[in-house]
Amino acid sequence: QVQVVESGGGLVQPGGSLRLSCVASGSFFSGNAMGWYRQAPGKQRALVAVIASDGITNYADSVKGRFTISRDNAKNTVYLQMNSLKPEDTAVYYCNANVNRRTPWWAQDYWGQGTQVTVSS
Repeated sequence: QVQVVESGGGLVQPGGSLRLSCVASGSFFSGNAMGWYRQAPGKQRALVAVIASDGITNYADSVKGRFTISRDNAKNTVYLQMNSLKPEDTAVYYCNANVNRRTPWWAQDYWGQGTQVTVSS
């Protein structure tokens, strides 16, 4: 079974930065796309950023220019550098170690436990 663990969330003021990390362990296919989703109260879980094994990335329009996703395939780790944070970025951020965009988020597996990001002054 693949274990997926996120870390790095916390409370930050608007304009601040956070770096999230996600480590996948166990039986892992390094060719999987990995990504970050977020879910705010009363909102659906939505894709924030995804990175393929070759490094090609895609971002939600709301975070382009502010967030950067990267991965270290040797460590089975994906990162999300979040800069210029806004209150609307407040959410639980979930890592997925095998993003499948052909299915809705609730039908996907390989989720981490989530890490809370709160942007507030």
